[in-house]
Amino acid sequence: MTDQPIAQLDSHPSPASPAPVFSRAAVVASCVGFVLIGALQALYGPAIPAFREEFGLSPSVAGLGLSAHFVGGVAGVLLFDRLYGRVGNRHILGSSYLLMAVGAAGFALAPDWPTALAAALFAGVGFGGVDYGLNQLFAVGFGHRSTAMLNILNAHFGIGAILGPALIGVVGSEHYPAVFLCFALANLPLLLCLRGVRNEVPLPGGAEDGGRGQVLGRSLGSVLGVFVALYVLHIAVEAGVGGWEPTHLETVGYGAGVAATATSVYWLMMTVGRFLVAPLALRFSAQAIITVSCAGMTVCLLAASVPALAPYAYAGVGLFIAPIFPTGLPWLNRAAPRARRAGAVVIAASMVGGVAAGPALGKAIEWSGIRAVPLLLCGVSALCLAATLWLIRATRSR
Repeated sequence: MTDQPIAQLDSHPSPASPAPVFSRAAVVASCVGFVLIGALQALYGPAIPAFREEFGLSPSVAGLGLSAHFVGGVAGVLLFDRLYGRVGNRHILGSSYLLMAVGAAGFALAPDWPTALAAALFAGVGFGGVDYGLNQLFAVGFGHRSTAMLNILNAHFGIGAILGPALIGVVGSEHYPAVFLCFALANLPLLLCLRGVRNEVPLPGGAEDGGRGQVLGRSLGSVLGVFVALYVLHIAVEAGVGGWEPTHLETVGYGAGVAATATSVYWLMMTVGRFLVAPLALRFSAQAIITVSCAGMTVCLLAASVPALAPYAYAGVGLFIAPIFPTGLPWLNRAAPRARRAGAVVIAASMVGGVAAGPALGKAIEWSGIRAVPLLLCGVSALCLAATLWLIRATRSR
Protein backbone atom coordinates (compact mmCIF):
# COMPACT_ATOMS: atom_id res chain seq x y z
CA MET A 1 0.00 0.00 0.00
CA THR A 2 1.47 3.34 -1.02
CA ASP A 3 0.91 6.78 0.45
CA GLN A 4 -1.54 9.16 -1.20
CA PRO A 5 -1.20 12.99 -1.37
CA ILE A 6 -2.09 14.50 1.98
CA ALA A 7 -2.16 17.87 3.71
CA GLN A 8 -3.29 19.81 6.73
CA LEU A 9 -5.33 22.83 5.74
CA ASP A 10 -7.50 25.48 7.23
CA SER A 11 -11.22 25.37 6.52
CA HIS A 12 -10.87 27.15 3.16
CA PRO A 13 -8.09 25.49 1.16
CA SER A 14 -6.72 26.97 -2.02
CA PRO A 15 -7.65 25.29 -5.27
CA ALA A 16 -5.39 22.50 -6.42
CA SER A 17 -2.64 23.42 -8.83
CA PRO A 18 -0.83 21.17 -11.28
CA ALA A 19 2.47 22.88 -10.49
CA PRO A 20 4.87 20.80 -8.34
CA VAL A 21 5.39 21.96 -4.77
CA PHE A 22 9.21 21.91 -5.19
CA SER A 23 11.56 22.42 -8.08
CA ARG A 24 14.67 20.25 -8.17
CA ALA A 25 16.81 23.14 -6.93
CA ALA A 26 14.36 23.71 -4.07
CA VAL A 27 14.54 20.03 -3.09
CA VAL A 28 18.33 20.24 -2.90
CA ALA A 29 18.13 23.51 -0.93
CA SER A 30 15.64 21.92 1.47
CA CYS A 31 18.03 19.04 2.15
CA VAL A 32 20.80 21.56 2.80
CA GLY A 33 18.42 23.35 5.16
CA PHE A 34 17.98 20.14 7.13
CA VAL A 35 21.76 19.69 7.28
CA LEU A 36 21.89 23.16 8.83
CA ILE A 37 19.19 22.57 11.45
CA GLY A 38 20.84 19.27 12.37
CA ALA A 39 24.16 21.06 12.79
CA LEU A 40 22.62 23.90 14.81
CA GLN A 41 21.05 21.52 17.33
CA ALA A 42 24.32 19.60 17.68
CA LEU A 43 26.62 22.64 18.01
CA TYR A 44 25.58 23.67 21.53
CA GLY A 45 26.83 20.59 23.37
CA PRO A 46 30.46 20.58 22.12
CA ALA A 47 30.69 24.33 22.73
CA ILE A 48 29.65 24.10 26.41
CA PRO A 49 33.25 24.12 27.76
CA ALA A 50 33.85 27.44 26.01
CA PHE A 51 30.52 28.90 27.25
CA ARG A 52 31.43 28.02 30.80
CA GLU A 53 34.87 29.58 30.58
CA GLU A 54 33.75 32.74 28.80
CA PHE A 55 30.72 33.51 30.96
CA GLY A 56 31.70 31.72 34.20
CA LEU A 57 28.80 29.26 34.14
CA SER A 58 28.00 26.11 36.09
CA PRO A 59 27.25 22.98 34.03
CA SER A 60 23.51 23.23 34.63
CA VAL A 61 23.36 26.89 33.62
CA ALA A 62 25.46 26.23 30.51
CA GLY A 63 23.01 23.49 29.54
CA LEU A 64 20.26 26.10 29.33
CA GLY A 65 21.56 27.04 25.88
CA LEU A 66 20.19 23.85 24.36
CA SER A 67 17.03 24.12 26.47
CA ALA A 68 16.42 27.63 25.10
CA HIS A 69 16.91 26.24 21.60
CA PHE A 70 14.26 23.55 22.16
CA VAL A 71 11.80 25.98 23.77
CA GLY A 72 12.21 28.23 20.74
CA GLY A 73 11.76 25.21 18.48
CA VAL A 74 8.39 24.35 20.02
CA ALA A 75 7.31 27.99 19.77
CA GLY A 76 8.44 28.09 16.14
CA VAL A 77 6.43 25.00 15.23
CA LEU A 78 3.26 26.35 16.83
CA LEU A 79 3.75 29.87 15.45
CA PHE A 80 4.33 28.80 11.87
CA ASP A 81 1.50 26.28 12.07
CA ARG A 82 -0.76 29.27 12.73
CA LEU A 83 0.57 30.93 9.58
CA TYR A 84 0.45 27.79 7.40
CA GLY A 85 -2.25 28.22 4.76
CA ARG A 86 -2.61 31.93 5.55
CA VAL A 87 0.85 33.13 4.60
CA GLY A 88 2.71 31.87 1.53
CA ASN A 89 5.09 28.95 1.98
CA ARG A 90 8.01 31.03 0.75
CA HIS A 91 7.41 33.64 3.44
CA ILE A 92 7.24 30.98 6.16
CA LEU A 93 10.48 29.31 5.09
CA GLY A 94 12.27 32.58 4.33
CA SER A 95 11.38 34.01 7.75
CA SER A 96 12.57 30.80 9.41
CA TYR A 97 15.95 30.84 7.68
CA LEU A 98 16.41 34.50 8.59
CA LEU A 99 15.49 33.87 12.23
CA MET A 100 18.03 31.04 12.42
CA ALA A 101 20.71 33.20 10.84
CA VAL A 102 20.08 36.20 13.11
CA GLY A 103 19.81 34.00 16.21
CA ALA A 104 23.03 32.10 15.45
CA ALA A 105 24.91 35.35 14.76
CA GLY A 106 23.53 36.86 17.97
CA PHE A 107 24.66 33.81 19.94
CA ALA A 108 28.16 34.11 18.49
CA LEU A 109 28.45 37.82 19.27
CA ALA A 110 26.54 37.94 22.59
CA PRO A 111 28.36 40.02 25.24
CA ASP A 112 26.74 38.16 28.16
CA TRP A 113 24.90 34.92 28.90
CA PRO A 114 21.32 36.32 29.08
CA THR A 115 21.80 37.81 25.60
CA ALA A 116 23.19 34.49 24.37
CA LEU A 117 20.15 32.65 25.75
CA ALA A 118 17.80 35.09 24.04
CA ALA A 119 19.66 34.55 20.77
CA ALA A 120 19.47 30.76 21.17
CA LEU A 121 15.72 31.09 21.72
CA PHE A 122 15.47 33.25 18.60
CA ALA A 123 17.45 30.73 16.53
CA GLY A 124 15.25 27.95 17.92
CA VAL A 125 12.11 29.66 16.62
CA GLY A 126 13.62 29.63 13.14
CA PHE A 127 14.71 26.02 13.64
CA GLY A 128 11.13 25.05 14.51
CA GLY A 129 9.79 26.87 11.46
CA VAL A 130 12.16 25.08 9.08
CA ASP A 131 11.55 21.73 10.76
CA TYR A 132 7.77 22.08 10.62
CA GLY A 133 7.56 23.85 7.28
CA LEU A 134 9.72 21.45 5.27
CA ASN A 135 8.34 18.31 6.93
CA GLN A 136 4.82 19.54 6.22
CA LEU A 137 5.49 20.46 2.60
CA PHE A 138 7.42 17.27 1.85
CA ALA A 139 4.47 15.32 3.27
CA VAL A 140 2.13 16.92 0.71
CA GLY A 141 4.47 17.64 -2.16
CA PHE A 142 5.41 14.27 -3.66
CA GLY A 143 2.27 12.14 -3.77
CA HIS A 144 3.00 8.46 -3.23
CA ARG A 145 6.71 9.32 -2.90
CA SER A 146 6.15 11.53 0.16
CA THR A 147 7.28 8.94 2.70
CA ALA A 148 10.46 8.22 0.75
CA MET A 149 11.25 11.91 0.33
CA LEU A 150 10.61 12.63 4.02
CA ASN A 151 13.09 9.93 4.99
CA ILE A 152 15.69 11.42 2.63
CA LEU A 153 15.02 14.91 4.01
CA ASN A 154 15.38 13.81 7.64
CA ALA A 155 18.50 11.79 6.83
CA HIS A 156 20.16 15.10 6.02
CA PHE A 157 19.35 16.28 9.55
CA GLY A 158 21.52 13.40 10.75
CA ILE A 159 24.33 14.45 8.44
CA GLY A 160 24.28 17.91 10.02
CA ALA A 161 24.16 16.44 13.53
CA ILE A 162 27.33 14.48 12.74
CA LEU A 163 29.16 17.34 10.99
CA GLY A 164 28.42 20.04 13.59
CA PRO A 165 30.31 18.47 16.52
CA ALA A 166 33.05 17.33 14.14
CA LEU A 167 33.59 20.93 13.04
CA ILE A 168 33.76 22.14 16.66
CA GLY A 169 36.25 19.36 17.35
CA VAL A 170 38.47 20.46 14.45
CA VAL A 171 38.59 24.18 15.24
CA GLY A 172 38.34 23.87 19.05
CA SER A 173 35.43 24.83 21.29
CA GLU A 174 37.05 28.19 22.07
CA HIS A 175 36.35 29.20 18.44
CA TYR A 176 32.64 28.43 18.65
CA PRO A 177 31.65 32.06 17.74
CA ALA A 178 33.27 31.65 14.32
CA VAL A 179 31.42 28.37 13.76
CA PHE A 180 28.06 29.92 14.68
CA LEU A 181 28.78 32.91 12.40
CA CYS A 182 29.60 30.59 9.49
CA PHE A 183 26.38 28.72 10.20
CA ALA A 184 24.43 32.01 10.12
CA LEU A 185 25.92 32.95 6.74
CA ALA A 186 25.20 29.48 5.31
CA ASN A 187 21.45 30.09 5.76
CA LEU A 188 21.37 33.12 3.48
CA PRO A 189 21.95 31.46 0.05
CA LEU A 190 18.94 29.21 0.72
CA LEU A 191 16.70 32.26 0.44
CA LEU A 192 17.54 32.42 -3.26
CA CYS A 193 16.12 28.94 -3.83
CA LEU A 194 12.70 29.70 -2.37
CA ARG A 195 11.42 30.72 -5.79
CA GLY A 196 11.29 26.99 -6.52
CA VAL A 197 8.76 26.40 -3.70
CA ARG A 198 5.08 26.62 -4.61
CA ASN A 199 3.63 29.44 -2.55
CA GLU A 200 0.05 28.23 -2.04
CA VAL A 201 -1.02 25.24 0.06
CA PRO A 202 -1.87 22.08 -1.96
CA LEU A 203 -5.33 20.52 -1.78
CA PRO A 204 -5.50 17.77 0.85
CA GLY A 205 -5.91 14.12 0.08
CA GLY A 206 -9.32 12.93 1.12
CA ALA A 207 -10.99 16.17 0.02
CA GLU A 208 -12.70 14.35 -2.79
CA ASP A 209 -14.58 12.13 -0.32
CA GLY A 210 -15.76 15.04 1.78
CA GLY A 211 -12.77 14.91 4.10
CA ARG A 212 -13.99 11.85 6.00
CA GLY A 213 -10.44 10.55 6.42
CA GLN A 214 -9.75 7.03 7.62
CA VAL A 215 -10.47 7.22 11.36
CA LEU A 216 -13.06 4.52 12.01
CA GLY A 217 -14.54 3.30 15.25
CA ARG A 218 -12.34 5.62 17.33
CA SER A 219 -12.59 9.32 18.06
CA LEU A 220 -10.23 11.61 16.21
CA GLY A 221 -8.95 12.87 19.55
CA SER A 222 -7.96 9.35 20.61
CA VAL A 223 -6.09 8.73 17.37
CA LEU A 224 -4.20 12.02 17.61
CA GLY A 225 -3.42 11.34 21.26
CA VAL A 226 -1.87 7.96 20.45
CA PHE A 227 0.11 9.48 17.57
CA VAL A 228 1.48 12.07 20.00
CA ALA A 229 2.33 9.29 22.46
CA LEU A 230 4.15 7.36 19.72
CA TYR A 231 6.24 10.41 18.85
CA VAL A 232 7.04 11.33 22.44
CA LEU A 233 7.99 7.75 23.33
CA HIS A 234 10.19 7.06 20.31
CA ILE A 235 12.01 10.38 20.77
CA ALA A 236 12.51 9.40 24.40
CA VAL A 237 14.17 6.18 23.23
CA GLU A 238 16.27 8.08 20.69
CA ALA A 239 17.46 10.65 23.23
CA GLY A 240 17.84 8.01 25.96
CA VAL A 241 20.19 5.85 23.89
CA GLY A 242 22.17 8.88 22.71
CA GLY A 243 22.54 10.21 26.23
CA TRP A 244 23.10 7.03 28.25
CA GLU A 245 24.75 4.57 25.86
CA PRO A 246 28.32 5.73 26.73
CA THR A 247 27.66 5.48 30.48
CA HIS A 248 26.05 2.05 30.17
CA LEU A 249 28.86 0.67 28.00
CA GLU A 250 31.53 1.92 30.42
CA THR A 251 29.58 0.45 33.35
CA VAL A 252 29.54 -3.03 31.75
CA GLY A 253 33.29 -2.97 31.06
CA TYR A 254 34.03 -1.10 27.84
CA GLY A 255 36.63 1.66 27.66
CA ALA A 256 35.69 5.31 27.25
CA GLY A 257 37.00 5.38 23.68
CA VAL A 258 34.96 2.36 22.63
CA ALA A 259 31.86 3.77 24.31
CA ALA A 260 32.21 7.12 22.53
CA THR A 261 32.81 5.45 19.16
CA ALA A 262 29.80 3.17 19.63
CA THR A 263 27.61 6.18 20.37
CA SER A 264 28.82 7.90 17.20
CA VAL A 265 27.97 4.74 15.26
CA TYR A 266 24.46 4.83 16.76
CA TRP A 267 23.85 8.32 15.36
CA LEU A 268 25.43 7.35 12.04
CA MET A 269 23.11 4.34 11.75
CA MET A 270 20.11 6.62 12.24
CA THR A 271 21.19 8.60 9.20
CA VAL A 272 21.95 5.50 7.15
CA GLY A 273 18.61 3.94 8.13
CA ARG A 274 16.64 6.83 6.65
CA PHE A 275 18.46 6.61 3.35
CA LEU A 276 17.95 2.85 3.26
CA VAL A 277 14.22 3.00 3.95
CA ALA A 278 13.51 5.55 1.19
CA PRO A 279 13.25 2.96 -1.63
CA LEU A 280 11.34 0.60 0.68
CA ALA A 281 8.76 3.32 1.29
CA LEU A 282 7.79 3.11 -2.40
CA ARG A 283 6.78 -0.54 -1.94
CA PHE A 284 5.56 -0.86 1.64
CA SER A 285 3.03 1.10 3.67
CA ALA A 286 4.00 3.50 6.43
CA GLN A 287 2.19 1.25 8.90
CA ALA A 288 4.30 -1.78 7.94
CA ILE A 289 7.57 0.18 8.10
CA ILE A 290 6.83 1.63 11.54
CA THR A 291 5.69 -1.74 12.90
CA VAL A 292 8.93 -3.41 11.80
CA SER A 293 10.92 -0.44 13.14
CA CYS A 294 9.33 -0.58 16.60
CA ALA A 295 9.66 -4.37 16.80
CA GLY A 296 13.29 -4.23 15.65
CA MET A 297 14.38 -1.57 18.13
CA THR A 298 12.60 -3.42 20.96
CA VAL A 299 14.53 -6.61 20.17
CA CYS A 300 17.81 -4.70 19.84
CA LEU A 301 17.33 -2.96 23.20
CA LEU A 302 16.67 -6.30 24.81
CA ALA A 303 19.88 -7.62 23.24
CA ALA A 304 21.76 -4.56 24.53
CA SER A 305 21.29 -5.85 28.07
CA VAL A 306 23.85 -8.57 27.19
CA PRO A 307 27.25 -6.84 27.60
CA ALA A 308 28.96 -8.73 24.75
CA LEU A 309 26.21 -7.65 22.30
CA ALA A 310 25.57 -4.13 23.59
CA PRO A 311 27.62 -1.98 21.14
CA TYR A 312 26.22 -3.83 18.12
CA ALA A 313 22.69 -3.86 19.52
CA TYR A 314 22.72 -0.09 20.04
CA ALA A 315 23.77 0.34 16.40
CA GLY A 316 20.75 -1.77 15.48
CA VAL A 317 18.52 0.51 17.54
CA GLY A 318 19.74 3.47 15.49
CA LEU A 319 18.98 1.63 12.26
CA PHE A 320 15.45 0.63 13.28
CA ILE A 321 14.40 3.87 14.97
CA ALA A 322 15.49 5.99 11.99
CA PRO A 323 12.32 5.82 9.84
CA ILE A 324 9.71 6.38 12.55
CA PHE A 325 9.67 10.19 12.68
CA PRO A 326 9.51 10.90 8.92
CA THR A 327 7.34 7.89 8.06
CA GLY A 328 4.68 8.65 10.66
CA LEU A 329 3.82 12.11 9.27
CA PRO A 330 2.25 10.92 5.97
CA TRP A 331 0.34 8.23 7.84
CA LEU A 332 -0.98 10.80 10.32
CA ASN A 333 -2.04 13.25 7.63
CA ARG A 334 -3.66 10.54 5.53
CA ALA A 335 -5.55 9.15 8.53
CA ALA A 336 -6.84 12.56 9.59
CA PRO A 337 -6.63 14.92 6.58
CA ARG A 338 -8.89 17.54 8.19
CA ALA A 339 -7.06 17.66 11.51
CA ARG A 340 -5.18 20.74 10.40
CA ARG A 341 -2.89 21.09 13.41
CA ALA A 342 -2.06 17.40 13.85
CA GLY A 343 1.38 17.63 12.22
CA ALA A 344 2.34 20.64 14.31
CA VAL A 345 1.22 18.92 17.50
CA VAL A 346 3.27 15.76 16.94
CA ILE A 347 6.39 17.67 15.81
CA ALA A 348 6.15 19.94 18.86
CA ALA A 349 5.53 16.88 21.05
CA SER A 350 8.67 15.23 19.68
CA MET A 351 10.72 18.24 20.78
CA VAL A 352 9.11 18.22 24.22
CA GLY A 353 9.80 14.48 24.43
CA GLY A 354 13.48 15.09 23.73
CA VAL A 355 13.68 17.62 26.57
CA ALA A 356 11.66 15.55 29.07
CA ALA A 357 13.37 12.23 28.33
CA GLY A 358 16.59 13.11 30.14
CA PRO A 359 15.17 13.95 33.59
CA ALA A 360 12.56 11.16 33.45
CA LEU A 361 15.06 8.49 32.46
CA GLY A 362 17.54 9.83 34.99
CA LYS A 363 15.03 9.33 37.83
CA ALA A 364 14.31 5.77 36.66
CA ILE A 365 18.05 5.01 36.53
CA GLU A 366 18.54 6.34 40.07
CA TRP A 367 16.05 3.70 41.20
CA SER A 368 17.19 0.76 39.05
CA GLY A 369 20.90 1.38 38.29
CA ILE A 370 22.91 2.00 35.13
CA ARG A 371 22.86 -1.64 34.01
CA ALA A 372 19.07 -1.43 33.62
CA VAL A 373 19.27 1.32 30.96
CA PRO A 374 18.60 -0.96 27.94
CA LEU A 375 15.75 -2.75 29.74
CA LEU A 376 14.11 0.54 30.72
CA LEU A 377 14.34 1.76 27.14
CA CYS A 378 13.12 -1.62 25.91
CA GLY A 379 9.95 -1.10 27.92
CA VAL A 380 9.42 2.32 26.33
CA SER A 381 10.05 0.82 22.89
CA ALA A 382 7.47 -1.90 23.57
CA LEU A 383 4.95 0.86 24.29
CA CYS A 384 5.81 2.36 20.87
CA LEU A 385 5.01 -1.00 19.27
CA ALA A 386 1.73 -1.25 21.17
CA ALA A 387 0.76 2.28 20.09
CA THR A 388 1.55 1.43 16.46
CA LEU A 389 -0.60 -1.71 16.48
CA TRP A 390 -3.46 0.24 18.05
CA LEU A 391 -3.18 2.94 15.39
CA ILE A 392 -3.21 0.38 12.59
CA ARG A 393 -6.56 -0.91 13.82
CA ALA A 394 -7.98 2.55 14.53
CA THR A 395 -7.05 4.03 11.14
CA ARG A 396 -7.90 1.04 8.96
CA SER A 397 -9.39 2.23 5.67
CA ARG A 398 -12.94 1.49 4.62
